[in-house]
Amino acid sequence: MTVYLVGAGPGDPGLLTVRGRALMERATVVVYDRLAARTLLDLAPAGAELIDVGKAPGRPAMSQDEINAVLVARGRAGGVVVRLKGGDPFVFGRGGEEAEACAAAGVAFEVVPGVTSAIAAPAYAGIPVTHRGLSTHFTVVTGHEDPTKAETGTDWNALARAGGTLVILMGAARIAGIADSLIAGGRAATTPVAAIRWGTRPEQRTIRGTLATIAEAGVEAPSAIVVGEVAELDLAWFERRPLFGRTIVVTRAREQASELRERVAALGADVLEVPAIAIEPVAFAFPDLQVYAWLVFTSANGVEAFFERGLGPAGLDARALAGVQIAAIGRGTASALTRRTLRPDLVPERFVAEALVETFPVGKGRVLVARAEVARDVLPKGLAAKGYTVDVLPVYRTVPVGLDAETRARLESGPIDAITFTSSSTVTNFCDAIGTLPDPQPCVVSIGPVTSETARLRGLRVDAEADSHTIDGVVEALLQILRR
Repeated sequence: MTVYLVGAGPGDPGLLTVRGRALMERATVVVYDRLAARTLLDLAPAGAELIDVGKAPGRPAMSQDEINAVLVARGRAGGVVVRLKGGDPFVFGRGGEEAEACAAAGVAFEVVPGVTSAIAAPAYAGIPVTHRGLSTHFTVVTGHEDPTKAETGTDWNALARAGGTLVILMGAARIAGIADSLIAGGRAATTPVAAIRWGTRPEQRTIRGTLATIAEAGVEAPSAIVVGEVAELDLAWFERRPLFGRTIVVTRAREQASELRERVAALGADVLEVPAIAIEPVAFAFPDLQVYAWLVFTSANGVEAFFERGLGPAGLDARALAGVQIAAIGRGTASALTRRTLRPDLVPERFVAEALVETFPVGKGRVLVARAEVARDVLPKGLAAKGYTVDVLPVYRTVPVGLDAETRARLESGPIDAITFTSSSTVTNFCDAIGTLPDPQPCVVSIGPVTSETARLRGLRVDAEADSHTIDGVVEALLQILRR
């Protein structure tokens, strides 16, 4: 019976602490606000209750008293209750009030500090809050005080005289008055100012000016506003990444999407995950593997499905494959085997079924092909033509996944710069779900020729195709086409 007040950081999911991640992965209830990165919610178990209490400017979704009541009620009900808060819970996050409510109700709580936007947002904009020769200290202050208070509790004159770096959170709406107060208190009108909106997120934007000009520069919430000589420094790195400002759609199954999503996000893109397919296991009985000369895997999904089932009720282990040669289509499939301490004997240079047939030795004996329930017959027919008896073992299936309302709205509102397809099934199911793509069509990047052909049959223009037919190849093709 514990409520965990977890700081989610300012937006970049990678800034969540190790402790915060561990709690999210155990959570039975997650109470989150609008500043928490949505992708962090994917860390919660599938059955966790997700409660959105987010507040937007001028539109509180739930009052603080109501949020406190939710935390107390869920805390009393037991389980692992995570209150996921933007930034740090105790830095202008009203975490103190939530902790007080839990304490008053006799509900145990724990505070998990988070990275505050007061430091992270400037850092992602290339602005150190302290710098030798420019600023030896910094002060963090809120620009949005309790509106019920009779008078301000912020002495702007004193802050102006204190010098150093001043970081103002939640001050966008009052920036004109704040700038005037600081100038009146003695800060020079030429003092540099930088406002970082949505700091650490793909939509981060930095506006620069001075105390005299910042009010007319278009500062919008939520922004971290830096006042002081350091605000003139421009050690930018985050906004200079090659895909910064681009929106990329990833259509892989959710079980597989993390690698591609993380690679593209690390290059600066805003990634919209649209899991067009889901992977489902197919019930199967293992044949006697010792009667086969070859075992062929056509995808990493096939490897995982084959051995997950095999290491369960059937009790399969590596000894069952003694004397059996293994072939794999592609490096991804080979890597999935390597992770299970199995080294494939044959991997074609081109990662398609036709290439595997070409490189397969002429021979005799039996071949077992572990693959999806529905797949092309190029491999079975080609191997049969080379003298083998071929048995096909379906070990998984792909099923379509519908679009939720939020994802559909994102796709329709755009702009979308590129859509990635990593299999024919992702093309088919994505097109069935979305209907018509925006006009003009975003760039389409395909993992290989088979996927490209499916896309063209569905009326799509394929702008780039991965040379190596791997996730690395997709990322490189994406970079090349968007740079052009």
